[in-house]
Amino acid sequence: MMLKRSLYSEEHDLFRASFRSFVDREIVPRADEWEAAGKVDTAMFRTAGASGFLGMEVPEAFGGGGVDDFRFNCVINEEIMAAGVMGSGFCITLHNDICLPYFTGATTEEQKERWLPGIVSGELMTAIAMTEPGTGSDLAGVRTTAIKDGDSYLLNGSKTFITNGINSSLVIVAAKTDPSQAHRGMSLLVVEEGMDGFERGRNLEKIGLHAQDTAELSFTDVRVPASNLLGQEGEGFFMLVGNLPRERLSLSASAVAHAEAAFAWTLDYCREREAFKQPIGSFQNSKFKLAEMKTELDIARVFIDRQVEAYLAGELTADDAAEAKWWTTELENRVTDTCLQLFGGYGYMEEYPIARAWRDARVQKIYGGTNEIMKEIVGRSLGF
Repeated sequence: MMLKRSLYSEEHDLFRASFRSFVDREIVPRADEWEAAGKVDTAMFRTAGASGFLGMEVPEAFGGGGVDDFRFNCVINEEIMAAGVMGSGFCITLHNDICLPYFTGATTEEQKERWLPGIVSGELMTAIAMTEPGTGSDLAGVRTTAIKDGDSYLLNGSKTFITNGINSSLVIVAAKTDPSQAHRGMSLLVVEEGMDGFERGRNLEKIGLHAQDTAELSFTDVRVPASNLLGQEGEGFFMLVGNLPRERLSLSASAVAHAEAAFAWTLDYCREREAFKQPIGSFQNSKFKLAEMKTELDIARVFIDRQVEAYLAGELTADDAAEAKWWTTELENRVTDTCLQLFGGYGYMEEYPIARAWRDARVQKIYGGTNEIMKEIVGRSLGF
């Protein structure tokens, strides 16, 4: 179905085959178990690290592959989606795509030595805590505070909807080190598992992504060493904003791959399933729906591959990433919904992967910045 892609080399193809084998061996057989449990077994995550699938861009001196090439991240995203295990694999993509840049780009040499080897090996799973019970897309409205006290900070507040919130070992926490300021009062601190006053609340029950642990976190007088500050005080908001294009590119790449996987399953089903003594795909409505989806997915594939090229060249803007995030996730939801309809009653059964894909897709329009916020960003770029 997919157009021929010039974005990837033979090296990426070999990496794809290796990671596909890992997914088939380590994730697919236990995906249903983890969906029921509400979280993955962290042994799988450590195996991913041992296999070279975590922190590929981390310098070799700290145990990584030393290859700063986001195409490898995209390969991982695509293969997780193709296997229909979005929830079970999201801990890997969050770790690699969203959290890692803070640990490679905003850390001192001492911090790198302390954290990066474990991040690469899988011994340390990462999370990032921005959202609060009363604060969603408005980052400047964060109320969690981190007040300097000697050679440490006293951290107080709460976070919610935190991906990897149960399983993580290191949590990047956005907090106000100067509550009198808005954007310039925010800093990023790394909270480590076991720190006194750091509590994990409920593993939240969600509509989809059941295997991905999502938690409430609370901080009560947590004494965080000043040596756990990322960057400088007051730089937190700007670091978050600077990394958002990459986060949104990751979500966009995943959205297109997820929609492509749903389409592939549906095309096979429409060829095999018969009604009135003929394949259901031969009916005009089915053919038209399939033709529409194929066309849109071909367009999306060219679009997102160009976004990846722009990122690799250092040219991906916040506006471009916002365009990609809202449009591809809307397409993902539209495609999974149409595919479920073509499956008919079977599409509503949990034993068919399209049901899980339909559930899992819905949140993509919400996290990483709601699609309404994405359109606001694009609108502002037009001069409004």
